[in-house]
Amino acid sequence: MRAPIVILSALAVSAALAVARAQTAKTFDVYVIDVEGGNATLYVSPSGESVLIDSGNGGAGAARDADRIMAAVKDAGLKQIDHLITTHYHGDHVGGLPELAKRVQIADFIDHGANVQPGANIDPTLQQYADLYAKVKHTVVKPGDKIPVAGLDWRVVSAAGKVLTTPLPGAGAPNRYCASFKRHEVNPVSGQPVGNTEDEQSVGSQVTFGKFRALYLGDFTWNEEFDLMCPTNRIGTIDLFVVSRHGQPSSNSAVLVHAIQPRAIIMNNGIRKGGQPDAMKVFLNAPRLENLWQIHFSQLSGQEYTVPGMFIANSFDEQQPAMPVAPMTPPPQGQGQQAAPVPPHNGPAFYIKVSAQQDGTFTVTNGRTGFGKTYRSATGT
Repeated sequence: MRAPIVILSALAVSAALAVARAQTAKTFDVYVIDVEGGNATLYVSPSGESVLIDSGNGGAGAARDADRIMAAVKDAGLKQIDHLITTHYHGDHVGGLPELAKRVQIADFIDHGANVQPGANIDPTLQQYADLYAKVKHTVVKPGDKIPVAGLDWRVVSAAGKVLTTPLPGAGAPNRYCASFKRHEVNPVSGQPVGNTEDEQSVGSQVTFGKFRALYLGDFTWNEEFDLMCPTNRIGTIDLFVVSRHGQPSSNSAVLVHAIQPRAIIMNNGIRKGGQPDAMKVFLNAPRLENLWQIHFSQLSGQEYTVPGMFIANSFDEQQPAMPVAPMTPPPQGQGQQAAPVPPHNGPAFYIKVSAQQDGTFTVTNGRTGFGKTYRSATGT
């Protein structure tokens, strides 16, 4: 009569071990979503708690972008968005929120505070935003704050024009790239003087899961990168960098990108937004970089400054006979010149998914092709 008890005990131990293995095997997942040159990135902790950073475009693109965000929400098995971080109040980052809020419950709204660029195009959206967060939780964050997400260490490193002043754990070494840094007086993309716009207000996040570290800074500017990273590197090294400002050279200086030494970079760009040669050279020369992944083929890169197609999530709806070798140079803004229309992309869209383990190993997968690559940690097997 004792044998069945022993067998049952062994089965119980085996079942417990299986449950423990299943629990430790859960990953921290990141979905970088194609919202046509805007931003929407979904983070899902192993506990199932979710953070969406930004909500895509408004106007004619709102329904399209909400559909694409909801595809990632469905893939992650979510019933609601637990936290929404709006990095700043430009239409490509917050414009899609009213439409998205019709489709999924959002429990907590997080931002940098008051808008510094009011205007007829954005004010109605922000009134709808205020109406939404008035019914639930709303938090204004500052650098150094932690956002409570089960299983993750989520740190705010920039907000409302201010940056982290105390290094994160393990950071604080002198940054040798500071010596060659040159501040921007004029935005190299728009040609306008730099100033106190909503870009400078961006809420930036550094997220740690075990030994895995990810960084996204919204439309954090070139000059602010110096303020954050000099004379000491307050961020440390990073495994995954989701690039700032969609991969434009008005951000993404070597003082940041080279100092944080990402193993993988994801550029949430549009067909003609991000990917200019000056930015691509910084990315591709980053120490320790293994791969750069892109949401779109970039005409601003051409073949000269791009990556193999297996690392690019979205192609063109209307295929060209060939991608030109030379990067496309758009006309200067404000000169009365008009570039040719951006090729449409309202058909199927694909995200790039990152799945990270506690030991620092992570896998990046291209949703269009299914191609994936695993980046193993020093302790990974």
